[in-house]
Amino acid sequence: MIEPSIQQKIDSWLAGNYDEATKTEITGLLERDEHEALSDAFYKDLEFGTGGLRGIMGAGSNRMNRYTLGMATQGLCNYLKQNFPNEQIKVAIAHDCRNNSDVFARIAAEIFSANGIKVYLFEELRPTPELSFAIRHLDCQSGVVVTASHNPREYNGYKVYWNDGAQVTAPHDKNIIAEVNRITSIDDVKFEPNPANIEMIGRELDEAYMEKVLGLSISQDAIKRQHDLKIVYSSIHGTGITLVPEVLKRFGFTNVHVVEEQAAPDGNFPTVVYPNPEEKEAMTLSLKKAAEINADIVFATDPDSDRVGIAVKNLKGEFVLLNGNQTGALLINYLLQAWQKAGKLTGKEFIVKTIVTTDLIKDIAESYGVKHYETLTGFKYIAEKIREVEGQEIYIGGGEESYGYMIGDFVRDKDGISACALIAEMAAVAKDNGQSLFEMMIEMYEKYNFYKEELVSFTKKGQRGAEEIQQMMADMRGNPPKSIAGSNVVEVSDFKLSTRKNLITGQESKLALESSNVLQYLTEDGSKISARPSGTEPKIKFYISVNEPLQNKEEYDAVEQKLDEKIEQILVDLKLK
Repeated sequence: MIEPSIQQKIDSWLAGNYDEATKTEITGLLERDEHEALSDAFYKDLEFGTGGLRGIMGAGSNRMNRYTLGMATQGLCNYLKQNFPNEQIKVAIAHDCRNNSDVFARIAAEIFSANGIKVYLFEELRPTPELSFAIRHLDCQSGVVVTASHNPREYNGYKVYWNDGAQVTAPHDKNIIAEVNRITSIDDVKFEPNPANIEMIGRELDEAYMEKVLGLSISQDAIKRQHDLKIVYSSIHGTGITLVPEVLKRFGFTNVHVVEEQAAPDGNFPTVVYPNPEEKEAMTLSLKKAAEINADIVFATDPDSDRVGIAVKNLKGEFVLLNGNQTGALLINYLLQAWQKAGKLTGKEFIVKTIVTTDLIKDIAESYGVKHYETLTGFKYIAEKIREVEGQEIYIGGGEESYGYMIGDFVRDKDGISACALIAEMAAVAKDNGQSLFEMMIEMYEKYNFYKEELVSFTKKGQRGAEEIQQMMADMRGNPPKSIAGSNVVEVSDFKLSTRKNLITGQESKLALESSNVLQYLTEDGSKISARPSGTEPKIKFYISVNEPLQNKEEYDAVEQKLDEKIEQILVDLKLK
């Protein structure tokens, strides 16, 4: 049986001004008695969260469709008009390769145009970081990109940006949500476009963006000597194909091999189960090609190209995937080395990482005398920090463990395009010094400690899943562990309550970051465990970080095994296995 409140919602859609295709989809589910699917599609409204919309495509109030997107866009239009009165408001819109992304982008553009707002609409799919760049380049007040990032093929989404090119933060995020929630009927949405307000953009923005990316290069001499570095690149059917090969070419790399089976944009992602470079399966074709040509490095970007995964050869000559913490630490280490060598470190520079990203990055920054900041998970917070200190301090780079990196401040979101270019440059420098990137990483571990991280996540779909995740967090708050893997818990940080408690002294302090549903345990031996429900997927994530000294590369395997055993014990103690 369908709950009465849900049935009432279904009836309102069948009676309302919705198109026939939508009504046919709903009646089909009713006729087939697919009550669970109907309940999930209508038990709530698709939440316009602090980053925008993300959900499964289809008919229903809890689905991504022209109506949920339309109401969100109308709410955003209303909020923009309140914030920028008596101005010609401008927005930029981009979309990725997903099914219906181009349709949704056009619908959004038409609604903005109907509200008297000037729209710059990318003529074809483009990476998310280029949208962030376009907002500032075109002096827009806002922007939208239609993407569900690395989610499965049935998802789509809608991310909202402010005039600094970053995803919206406080107070705009909650204020926009409030304005969107005031749109209670699709009849409030202006769907009828004003074509005069829509301008198509494309290649000229690509050129402006690529010029900025090229300006990040620090080691051109090394690239000239190692221009034939063997690079394998896959766009995993996404937007990266529009820019990554060209950017690598302009950096000076002459031996780039594109994985052709994954080069064509395709929202069905036919060659992968999950279009996520964090997943080894998504890298299968790239690794196969790398083995065939004896490549030096492998890159794969996610569908909207804001994240990149890499593979390198280990000490045995086998290709291994580096996780986001390893790549991020290597990148920061390289950037600080290169800036120091170039005499660019003046004492005003800083880097940023998130609270669940490896502390190795913090150790590296401190060794160079470079300030580091920590933020909540999400690049909007990194961008917010840049905005806070703009004009006083100089941003070098930053990142988070989920394969997102941002070098330079001309983009205010994670950028897989520039990351590919700088990681390739870093690999060229390593080769120029007779090293592989893997050996460069070991050298980094010898200097700062061998850090190893693992992410464990549990998917909990639907209404029941959301309740289970809430209960897991409540249980961890109510019954924190006293020791983990034989090491006493010495500090507990609750980012929801904005408190940090030292369990040895009993002293409590206030966290400076805004409230977020994250719990973090620090143990006596330097291990850190964080629990965080995802803001974009039906998941709860556990981030585990352990570390040990590494004397030399001959001890690498033994120390790694010790760290693996420690991680395994942490998982057992926290009942995550």
